[in-house]
Amino acid sequence: MKTALFDRLKSLLTVQRDNPRLLKAQYIALSRQLPIMYAILLINTLALAATHYAIAPRWLAVYIPAALTVLGSARALMWWRLRHVPATPELVFKTLTRTSRLAFFIALSFTVWALALFPYGDSYTRSHVAFYMAITVIACIFCLMHLRSAALTTTAVVNLAFVAFFLAAGNPTYTAMAINVLLVSAAMILVLHDHYQDFTRLVNTQARSEELSDENRRLANEDSLTGLPNRRQFFALLDGALAEARDEGAKLAVGLIDLDGFKPVNDVYGHSVGDKLLFQVGQRLLRFVRNDLQLARLGGDEFGLLIRHVDSDQALIAVGEGIGEALREPFVIGDIQIAISASLGMVVYPDMAGDAVEAYEFADYALYDSKRAGAGALCLFSAAHYRDLKRDGATEQGLRRANIVEEFDLVFQPIVNIQTGRTVAFEALARWVSPDLGPVAPGQFIPVAERIGFINRLTLPLLRKALAGARSWPYEVRLSFNLSARDCGSKEAVNKIIDVIQCSGFQPRRLDFEITETAVIQDLDQAKNAINAFRALGCGISLDDFGTGYSSLSQLHALSLTKLKIDRTFISRIEHNPASYKIVKSLLALSADMELECVSEGVEREEELQVLKGLGCALVQGYLISRPMPLAQTIHWLAQTGCVAVD
Repeated sequence: MKTALFDRLKSLLTVQRDNPRLLKAQYIALSRQLPIMYAILLINTLALAATHYAIAPRWLAVYIPAALTVLGSARALMWWRLRHVPATPELVFKTLTRTSRLAFFIALSFTVWALALFPYGDSYTRSHVAFYMAITVIACIFCLMHLRSAALTTTAVVNLAFVAFFLAAGNPTYTAMAINVLLVSAAMILVLHDHYQDFTRLVNTQARSEELSDENRRLANEDSLTGLPNRRQFFALLDGALAEARDEGAKLAVGLIDLDGFKPVNDVYGHSVGDKLLFQVGQRLLRFVRNDLQLARLGGDEFGLLIRHVDSDQALIAVGEGIGEALREPFVIGDIQIAISASLGMVVYPDMAGDAVEAYEFADYALYDSKRAGAGALCLFSAAHYRDLKRDGATEQGLRRANIVEEFDLVFQPIVNIQTGRTVAFEALARWVSPDLGPVAPGQFIPVAERIGFINRLTLPLLRKALAGARSWPYEVRLSFNLSARDCGSKEAVNKIIDVIQCSGFQPRRLDFEITETAVIQDLDQAKNAINAFRALGCGISLDDFGTGYSSLSQLHALSLTKLKIDRTFISRIEHNPASYKIVKSLLALSADMELECVSEGVEREEELQVLKGLGCALVQGYLISRPMPLAQTIHWLAQTGCVAVD
């Protein structure tokens, strides 16, 4: 009981350091109020000294008030100066503790001095002493109310002395004054306590609000999955870094990172494993973060990179290769081991980009170029890329203005069975002659059309032309037609293609749709639905560019395919590349096991053809066999290869 009471009393009369925010708020409030308190105290002290100047001893009427004035002025000046001093937690605590302790001695000094003047003079001067003590202490309490320990100490010293002194005088008037001051003091203490509690609650509420605001700000600027800055924060960091680089005349690199092979992870193992993979990717990327290098997750499997104070392109390439190497290391999630890679595109400010918009756009273009070069590639935006970007911009505008029916046409490249020498199919390939740009290569306009979502606007009119032309071929000759990811991306798009086939008069079982492996893995479920719809109609399905994507055998097995097309990267100079030889041999065996036809495309040299013959490959396509030809020429070609055109 006594210990608890003592602890309670101690907490009331000392400065507690368990709440730094409260201490700082008290410090700020006192730095404004204590200079005012000392000004009131010193003015009232000088006024009391003046009324006793002629009747009290000089040491009591002049020297002591002069000393008290110096003391009060020094303290007021100190608090005035502290308003401009950084309020560190240690300084705040020391200052408040010193103020609380000095309150006893300062209050005692002024009280003893005032009571020492009481015996001198008449009833008016004695009343002045009583008035000085009663009124001045009220002002002091109000000014000290944010520091409860100092306010209570001052109240106790002044009022206890006042009450005791005037009760002991034995005068009824003085006794009444003492009782009145005692009651006022009690009321003041209650008001002080309530105000201090409200002040504490207000500070704590503000602290909680600021913490909540900070947490909201953190959540608004941090990716919850990886702990990296999010897209919003990345662009804020980019703006700040560009401003800093502009002011300092320094170089800044902006990069975009895209994970290769992440989509199949989600498709095969589910989004839960995908999220865990992204978390581990974020942890690996955090190893690279430093003062001049920042990373962020922009969304999905795309990440942003900022590098300040760039020294050279070689240094950037070294950073990019380090990131790529870190992400090529296998990830282990439970009992699953996952291997992915990362493509990276970067641009340097101010060498190749002038602002944030250009920096992001050019980094994105460099990323796109790196992905075209192959998984895990690194690309630094250059003047050549700038020219290509301008060319792509002109291509995009040309596509948007194009009359598709008049400007686009088709050529056909034969697919030949090298064991029989007969042509089994033609692949339809788009050609564009723009009135503004002239002939535009497919390698130029098709990637642009895919990027801007224009490719599916080409599909239907070109498919109508291809089907109409293929009706003139012998019944056993098939038509092979390429579909993009967007063509298979929705049920509506698939139904429009089916409508074109049904209205064409062309037998669906003579039609093969070529779909790239990359298009399939973008949305495996929708790709399966599209393939099933085409197969139900009777069409064949060829998986194009096989071996360049990240599909697994389980994914292939789930698709109703009829052909595999081996990408030309494995065919080129196969006779000099043992790795390519083994891959092609394995793919031919795989297609045989899966009862699928297999086409080797991109055959351009006799040596490649002989190797393929030795491996037992039957179907080939490429410049060695024939370049793409107009529709009219296909009839002559078929006649030469032993096929007769139908009427």
